Amino acid sequence: MMKPHKIIFTLIFCFCALSFFAQDEEKEQDKPVRPPFQSGYLIDNQTTYIPYKNTLEYVIQHKFGTMANGISDLYGLYAPGANVRLGFNYVILNNVEVGYGLSKSNMTHDFNAKWTIFEQTRKNTFPVALTLYGVAAINGQADDYFGKDYSFMGRFSYFSQLIVSRKFNDWLSIQAGGSFSHYNMVDRTKSDFDKVGVHFNGRAKFSPQSSFIFNYDQPLGLLVLRNKNGNNTSPNIAVGVEIATSTHAFQIYAGQFGGVLPQDIMVNNYNEFDVSSFRIGFTITRLWSF
Repeated sequence: MMKPHKIIFTLIFCFCALSFFAQDEEKEQDKPVRPPFQSGYLIDNQTTYIPYKNTLEYVIQHKFGTMANGISDLYGLYAPGANVRLGFNYVILNNVEVGYGLSKSNMTHDFNAKWTIFEQTRKNTFPVALTLYGVAAINGQADDYFGKDYSFMGRFSYFSQLIVSRKFNDWLSIQAGGSFSHYNMVDRTKSDFDKVGVHFNGRAKFSPQSSFIFNYDQPLGLLVLRNKNGNNTSPNIAVGVEIATSTHAFQIYAGQFGGVLPQDIMVNNYNEFDVSSFRIGFTITRLWSF
């Protein structure tokens, strides 16, 4: 019969061995890559990045006037027609975020939600991150703006997007996506009710805290969605620089359109690709953890 001290020794040995193998197995688990982006915003688009649960994100998006007048108004910095959006986003669950914002243009209220379905992992179990994003917005202009056919539902517009991103290495992250935009009421002589679009954007780091960033949004002129008298909308192009820390991100850029809501960018951008139509803009995000 085995002596008690030998039994105790054997049990201790088995326990240590199990702990060792458990730690080894834990180390083998494929963890998500470090965040491919420093902010949930990349110029005019969302990224697949969502902060930790119970994090509050404060957002300022600002676009100045156009550069059309050159130095006379400091390339739009002192020009009329500036647009600004203030927003708050809160991470209610792991990889699930909800938010609210108010834009100066048309005093538009927007409610949004973002869900990162899965994250890119370090061993490529998932080689990309996949995110769903949606916005419902309410135009806050006076009733007279909507004419004799006014109804409250005519104020609503919507945007939905599927985003795929990949962090290729420590300095390069790229995204692509497809979207669908809808307005309940539009000027039928100019705009379409619905618009499908594709998106391509990313960042390339050139220092530990600084990156070049770019954004390209292309509305698709699908005939099945076109109004009889509607016009083709223009692509939205922007380039800039981001400076970021663990809790702040500051992006400054030059872009082609003055709107900040994605459905506005996809449905209402008729600017030609010309330097005079470009605007200087910036986005600031600040994170608080609770």
